[in-house]
Amino acid sequence: MTISLSDAGKRFNYDWIFRHVHYTFTNGNRYAIVGPNGSGKSTLLQALSGYSWLSEGTLLATDALGKSIPDDQLFKHISIAAPYLEVIEEMTLLEFWQFQEKFHPYLPGLTPDTICHRLDLSTAREKQIRYFSSGMKQRVKLGQAFFSSKPTILLDEPCTNLDAEGIELYHGLIEEYASDKLLVICSNDEQEIRTCTERIDIRDYK
Repeated sequence: MTISLSDAGKRFNYDWIFRHVHYTFTNGNRYAIVGPNGSGKSTLLQALSGYSWLSEGTLLATDALGKSIPDDQLFKHISIAAPYLEVIEEMTLLEFWQFQEKFHPYLPGLTPDTICHRLDLSTAREKQIRYFSSGMKQRVKLGQAFFSSKPTILLDEPCTNLDAEGIELYHGLIEEYASDKLLVICSNDEQEIRTCTERIDIRDYK
């Protein structure tokens, strides 16, 4: 999958968050979007996901065969994990993965049980997510992104609330499940973006 931005810009009221972005994100590569807090990193990521419409310019997404993906179908090709996205806390963890599977097919060989094990959450599989710690919930969010069969993964501050073991798990997920995908990470934390080969500084587009 490829996502291309041409003269892209986003504003809220009269304030431009970014402007004149010309950039192409290609499958199999890892990108970091960096910049100070509040500079618009998350806004750019949301534009890439189709969650937020551009104020100017264009976004063109194509699949592996080079076929254009309509804007209103972009969500079918992208998985995203971010602090502002919630999980269904009334479900147990196992129920949640069973529910997810109906709408977002997993990578081959993965089942709700194997996912619980891979996230080191097997002992909590029958527990309602509302009773999880913040770090456990973050593992669930990462699982949503990495275990999906969708070709693109977008991550916003992926190590939020993770301890040392959780951060190690995060890097293991990247190496195991994202090697052949398009990966874009928003962060200022070097440990979150250390595997990224390309970096986009949002301050270059003000």
